[in-house]
Amino acid sequence: MSSHTGKNKATKISKFLSLILRHKPETIGLTLDSQGWAEVDTLIDLACQSGRYLNRSTLEYVVANNDKKRFSFSEDKSKIRANQGHSVTVDLALIPQQLPKYLFHGTATRFIDSILRQGLLKQNRHHVHLSATRQTAIAVGKRHGKPVVLKIQARKMHDEGFKFFLSKNNVWLSDRVPPEYIISY
Repeated sequence: MSSHTGKNKATKISKFLSLILRHKPETIGLTLDSQGWAEVDTLIDLACQSGRYLNRSTLEYVVANNDKKRFSFSEDKSKIRANQGHSVTVDLALIPQQLPKYLFHGTATRFIDSILRQGLLKQNRHHVHLSATRQTAIAVGKRHGKPVVLKIQARKMHDEGFKFFLSKNNVWLSDRVPPEYIISY
């Protein structure tokens, strides 16, 4: 799947997996366990029944080559899940981590006024997503329009009682970021 066509196919499968493993597993009749895992064989069967041809090697390719490392297999590769970004209730068993002084959040300029009033809210997801680098935040912001990067006083938030978690694919997660911790954009 190394050709341009293969890359397009992998992108389409990645978007499909995001829908199924993060937001709407019921779309194909899939059930996630309490930690967000789905049986690989069941996922493949249900996807094929719904007209989305998948096989194990294609899933392995998408998991290994997804630029954001959105998905993981269990150790024995019998299960698959999204690493974060769920709007369905799952317990990812995240462990609080020591964090850098500043984290970054990429967004679009059209959201700035609201963010500066209300802070960063998780909306329909489990957490607010933050990046360790400005470059990653810029890439995230570009997906939503003209990008802007917010600098967050993460360590100060932590010292004042806010919890942060680091997902398996190195996205920092928090329940919210009040506006007083956003120091620049």
